[in-house]
Amino acid sequence: MTRHCHHCGEEWTLTGQPGRGESCLKCRADLRVCLNCAHYDPRVAQQCRERRAEPVQEKHMGNFCEYFEFVRRVWTPKAGDNQREAAAREQLKKLFGD
Repeated sequence: MTRHCHHCGEEWTLTGQPGRGESCLKCRADLRVCLNCAHYDPRVAQQCRERRAEPVQEKHMGNFCEYFEFVRRVWTPKAGDNQREAAAREQLKKLFGD
């Protein structure tokens, strides 16, 4: 179980929590984001289990949430192609003659 970037999986080796302006050294993604928080859960309201936290619209952007806790987890890369998205893009190409 490690603390790592939600985007590329680069491990966060420093002690403590990242600041709002800190970003991944590998991919430059913000680190203090909902997607890296232990309270993030896409299955609950506002995608956050911390009821006192203010709602955040952009979960991948740095924010000032005072309840942020960098989650420890096993890195699993994001799934490859989204089949629905690929089909929709193909239909758009046909529609516009590309």
